[in-house]
Amino acid sequence: MYSPRLLQFFREPKCVGLLPPPAASVEVMNPVCGDILQLSVEWRDGIVAKSGFLAKGCTASIAAGAALAEWAEGKTREQVAAMTPAGIEALLDGLPNESKHAAQLAADAARALGKR
Repeated sequence: MYSPRLLQFFREPKCVGLLPPPAASVEVMNPVCGDILQLSVEWRDGIVAKSGFLAKGCTASIAAGAALAEWAEGKTREQVAAMTPAGIEALLDGLPNESKHAAQLAADAARALGKR
């Protein structure tokens, strides 16, 4: 059902936990399923120096949060804000149709964080 890459992000997530202030943080929720993703980053000169995440939800949502947090490090504010659901899916080597909401959740978090 899930790709080996997605399962790796789920089983061995990096960047776990939220960063303390003055890090920028966002929280997004899928109102249909109740999944929640919190993402925080430390910006240095417009680039993500460090990131962290917490997620509550299905396997795919947790993996999507982990993948996004890991990917974001070293990226510019513009790159983070431009992340799309398709980009999240690519990081996970695909998602089954019933789990595509996880990619949207992560992309929403990235877009919100890019504005902070």
